[in-house]
Amino acid sequence: MFEKEVFAEPYKIKMVEKIRTITRTEREKLLREAGYNVFNLKSRDVYIDLLTDSGTGAMSDDQWSAMFKGDEAYAGSASFEKLQKAVDDIMGFKYVLPTHQGRGAENVLFSHMVKKDDVVIGNMHFDTTKAHIEVRGAHAIDCVTKEASDPNSDYPFKGNIDIEKLEKLINEYGPARIPLVMITVTCNSGGGQPVSMDNIRKTAAILKKYNIPMFFDAARFAENAYFIRKREDEFKNVPIIQIVREMFSYAAGATMSCKKDAIVNIGGFIAINSPELYQQCTQFCVIYEGFVTYGGLSGRDLAAIAQGLYDGIDYEYLKSRIYQTEYLGNKLREAGVPIIWPIGGHAVYVNAREFLPHIPKEEFVAQALVVQLYIEGGIRSVEIGTVLADRDPATGDNRYPEFDLVRLAIPRRTYTLAHMDVVADAFEKVKKVKDKIKGLRFTYEPKVLRHFTSRFEFVQ
Repeated sequence: MFEKEVFAEPYKIKMVEKIRTITRTEREKLLREAGYNVFNLKSRDVYIDLLTDSGTGAMSDDQWSAMFKGDEAYAGSASFEKLQKAVDDIMGFKYVLPTHQGRGAENVLFSHMVKKDDVVIGNMHFDTTKAHIEVRGAHAIDCVTKEASDPNSDYPFKGNIDIEKLEKLINEYGPARIPLVMITVTCNSGGGQPVSMDNIRKTAAILKKYNIPMFFDAARFAENAYFIRKREDEFKNVPIIQIVREMFSYAAGATMSCKKDAIVNIGGFIAINSPELYQQCTQFCVIYEGFVTYGGLSGRDLAAIAQGLYDGIDYEYLKSRIYQTEYLGNKLREAGVPIIWPIGGHAVYVNAREFLPHIPKEEFVAQALVVQLYIEGGIRSVEIGTVLADRDPATGDNRYPEFDLVRLAIPRRTYTLAHMDVVADAFEKVKKVKDKIKGLRFTYEPKVLRHFTSRFEFVQ
């Protein structure tokens, strides 16, 4: 999977931002004050920030140039026209509703499409998607391929929909209760794993039979297209834009967090082809986000997104992006740190339950590893496990996912391979003390999306 080669990033650096490291004693103090939740840390106290790849990338000179030409008109902005043209050109969707970010797009779309007792099927729903479904009294059901259950399998498309299970679910609940099926590309909760074109085609064929629309959570669509090119023989040497256009040709629409593959700091959109669905969604866009040609964004933001969509499908950029992730993942694997394999697109996912088997899942093992990684190296990561999974809205019990993961999400065009070496070295330090790491329990727990603001203490 990993191409070892002489490698250099396909860009030059024009501006730098200072980062600093602080002492271990200071880090321990700051974590206590933060309730052992790294979301509560100040960025100035983080040495290498792998909390998320969302909105943390470095924009290109073309994007900055586009921002200076941003049209700040409230309605009918020229910057919106550029965004609309880019979405049509790259994805093939005629109608675009901008939103402040991806969860805004989910909120607008689901406000029209999802009602109480509906069932929304996906490969693996991420936290905000699931929350937007469940807050409406509907049910989010994961339907990912069986191969995703084996963290060490070489299966190249662990984000795939389980086709057999999908049809069983449709027959169990009935098409009338399923307003849409949402495929996340790449599959974030499953380790940043891609979805194959073959699987997209087969999913679309089944849904067409039952007249159920298919949507993409398209935050990392370009990375998914890169993996299709690398791992599906049919698409070797096919231009990324051609792969992208075919992917979206099977869908009724998409939600997009532009903070990922459009490489901007804020923004999102809904893209659809149905004029009727567009009209229905516009009313919720106006209520929740803003007028239909700005959606809570400035004109300069819209201009940066339009350019960023083209930046994000550049093959040399994608090759660099995926190489950096693979570089870190292979260093960790060689050091004996268990990770989800194959390595995903935007992040390396450490299997915390396997790495720290002495901590029971009830004591939030992945969160404990997140804490220790910051203590040892000033590295901020994020828990993708029991804390993120929230409680079952019907029973109030914790939901225990198949894996408790620590995600090392790599910002785009931001860090160098030397930074990845520092992250790997921090894990070496964690390994030396891993048997002494303690589990955690809540001291404060919000009812929804608890991982953002919860607070913890060590279990004694």
